[in-house]
Amino acid sequence: MFETFEKIELSAQSWLFLAPCWSQLTYQNVVQTIDWEQHYIQLFGRSVKEPRLSAWIADPHCSYRYSGQRRAPKAWPELLTQLRTDLSDVCQVPFNSVLANLYRNGNDAMGWHSDDERELGGAPMIASLSFGSERRFLLRERSSKNKIGELQLGHGSLLLMAGDTQLQYQHCIAQTKRMVAPRINLTFRHVVSKSASFE
Repeated sequence: MFETFEKIELSAQSWLFLAPCWSQLTYQNVVQTIDWEQHYIQLFGRSVKEPRLSAWIADPHCSYRYSGQRRAPKAWPELLTQLRTDLSDVCQVPFNSVLANLYRNGNDAMGWHSDDERELGGAPMIASLSFGSERRFLLRERSSKNKIGELQLGHGSLLLMAGDTQLQYQHCIAQTKRMVAPRINLTFRHVVSKSASFE
């Protein structure tokens, strides 16, 4: 199915598939089509800004809860509808949601996490598309917290996380002191229940 992708075997049941130049869309194509929002999270009893802008775009039944707040899905813009169709064909997964994150500079980041919510099923396929500046994608084992590697995700790259990757590993987008231009990441998912709770 993924003959044109570089396969990265993390373990016997966990794989990444990377296509460095999968999409020809420009950063401007993507950033202008999404209604970005500044969300807040609860940290040590205080409400603080997330270090990025984001948007949850999904079919009507795919709301989700994150840091104690339920977020209703935004409607699919035409450009993301086409990406959804193309990725569903490639992955043979009926994607019904996408989490869009905008990293405005090197201070914007995403902490260590796994996309392992029960609403995504036992072994979800996550399709991650990047646009704009290249950023470091770090991986570590969930059990030991040992870092096992990193990828440089450049403009137009498509990273597929498959098998037990979300059960066995965590990933993050690290902060950097380098001057970097903005980056967009779109992670397409299939929500298998009527609501998602991403705590």
